[in-house]
Amino acid sequence: VAEVANAFVIIFLTIETLVGLPGSILALWIFCQRMRLWKSHVTFLFNICLADFLLFLSVPFRIDTHLRKDDWQFGSIWCRLNLYMLSINRSASISFMTAVAIDRYLKVVHPHHPISRMTSTQAHKLSALIWLFVILYRIPLLTIDLLHQVGEKKICRSFHSYKVVPKAIKIHYVAYVLEFVLPLFLLIFCSVKIACQIRRVQMEKKKVQRAIRAVMTISMVFILCFMPGVFTGLVGHYIKTFHPEACESYTLWINLFVVSLGFTYLNSALDPVIYFFSSSVRLSKLCYCTINKLRYFGLITAHNLSKLGSEPK
Repeated sequence: VAEVANAFVIIFLTIETLVGLPGSILALWIFCQRMRLWKSHVTFLFNICLADFLLFLSVPFRIDTHLRKDDWQFGSIWCRLNLYMLSINRSASISFMTAVAIDRYLKVVHPHHPISRMTSTQAHKLSALIWLFVILYRIPLLTIDLLHQVGEKKICRSFHSYKVVPKAIKIHYVAYVLEFVLPLFLLIFCSVKIACQIRRVQMEKKKVQRAIRAVMTISMVFILCFMPGVFTGLVGHYIKTFHPEACESYTLWINLFVVSLGFTYLNSALDPVIYFFSSSVRLSKLCYCTINKLRYFGLITAHNLSKLGSEPK
C-alpha cells in the first residue's frame, strides 16, 4: 500500500507542477503587465497566484523525496523551511480564496457597506496583513526538528507518529483542521446569503452571475483539494488515540493521508479556474489576448489554441 501511495503522489505532484507552474507564471505576468484597474477581488486573486508560485518552488523537493521512497536528502534546516513554505502556501491560498468569496458576497448582499467599497490601496494593505499573519502563526514549524530517523531513512514530515506530540506540532495540527472548517462555514454562509438575496432583489444580471460563479467555484476547489487531507488525517488520529491496537487500519489511513496531500497541492493547479470564473470579462479578454500573442510568436500552436475555446465577447 505504501509503495502504491508513493507512486501515486509522484505522478500527481509531477503533473501538478508541469501544469501549474507555467499557469502561475502566465497569470502573474498578466496581473503585473496587463491589468490596469486593481479592484479588491483582483488583488486577492493576484495573491492566490503568488502563493501558488511560491508553492511550486518547494514541491520539486517533495517529488525528489518520494522518488527516493520518502528519504530526505537536504538536511534538517531545509526540511523545516520546506514544510514551512508548503504550510504558508496552504494557509495563504485558503485565506485569499475566502477573501474573494467574502468580497463577492458583500458586493451582492451589502453593496453599500464601506467594506464592499474597499479601494485598491486598502485591499493591498489587507493582503499584506494576511501574509504577515500567515507567516507569523506558522513560525512554530521552524522551532522544532521535523527530520525523523526511521530505520535507514530520514523522513521529513510535520505529521508523524510522535510518542509525545510537541506543543508546536499540536498547534500545527489544530491550525490544519481549523483552516478548513472555519472557511468552509464562511463559504457555505456566503453561498446561502447570495442565493437568498437573488430571490429577494432584482440586481444586475452579470454582477450576480459573477458572484455566484466565484463562490461556487471556490467552494468546489476548496472541498476537492482540502477535505481529503483533513478527513483522512482526523480518522488516522482517531484510530491512533482510541484504537492503538489497530495497526493495519492506522497504516492504511496514514497512507491515504499521504495520497490526499497530493490533492492539497492540486489547489495550486486548479486556481486558474478560480481566476477565470471569479474575474470580470476584462480579465478573461486579457487572458485570451495574451494567448493570441504567444500564438503569434509560435509559443502556442493553432491546434492547442482551438482547445481553449472561442474569444470572449
